[in-house]
Amino acid sequence: MLRTCGLALTVIGLSSNLAVAAPCPGQPDTLGTARILTVDPASTAPVGRKSFPRTLPLAPKEVVLTFDDGPWPSTTAAVLEALKRECVLATFFLIGRMATDHPALARRILAEGHTVGHHSHVHPILDRMNPAAAEAEIDRGFAAVDTALYGKASVQDGVVRPRTPFFRFPGFASTPVLLDRLKQRGVAVFGTDFWASDWNPMTPDQQLRLVLDRLEAAGGGIVLFHDTKTQTAAMIPAFLRALKQGGYSVVHIVPAKIPPS
Repeated sequence: MLRTCGLALTVIGLSSNLAVAAPCPGQPDTLGTARILTVDPASTAPVGRKSFPRTLPLAPKEVVLTFDDGPWPSTTAAVLEALKRECVLATFFLIGRMATDHPALARRILAEGHTVGHHSHVHPILDRMNPAAAEAEIDRGFAAVDTALYGKASVQDGVVRPRTPFFRFPGFASTPVLLDRLKQRGVAVFGTDFWASDWNPMTPDQQLRLVLDRLEAAGGGIVLFHDTKTQTAAMIPAFLRALKQGGYSVVHIVPAKIPPS
């Protein structure tokens, strides 16, 4: 049976609508994307058990692929090629300055069906800043990414409204004040359930063994990679094959509502 890039739609906090799946014609052996999970930012508490009490409503052996810190030309492009070969969709939390520097690559991520979230403008540790400055930094990132993707940012009543209201704190350094402010603005905050530790130098094979061990221990969940890392770009094809061999399935997350431009 052919796998598709989205077989089912689950909605958190909203009534369900039919998801139109994009098939992978002629590729019966690809990993594929098992289903699409639509997240309502307005009603979803922060997720990712490394930082928060709960995670996404995933079944055992379901995995959500996420990538931080891009886009970066050589490595992000290699990750995108690996995902395309396996008909897999992921979420990329982009840094605003990187999207400004590489807008064509940011648009490619979006055009290939991936979700584009936000990861601040220059990746500071936000809990070391005063709340007003930290929120301004987040807004700069929102505006820079949306300008790269769509040509402009949406601003309503002086507040930046990101098209995809998904955010991940750099270094997972959230604060109660910032979490509350993002909740008020209808922005969903994502942590992770396990990570590849790819900020540490290691070979692709070492990283693959590490993340597969952590995947087995976690049983699935949100996984964090960095698409700016050469070792990660080299490892991703083998990781995707290992997911299929291990009976894991990929879930793609999308926002329930996209604010008007």
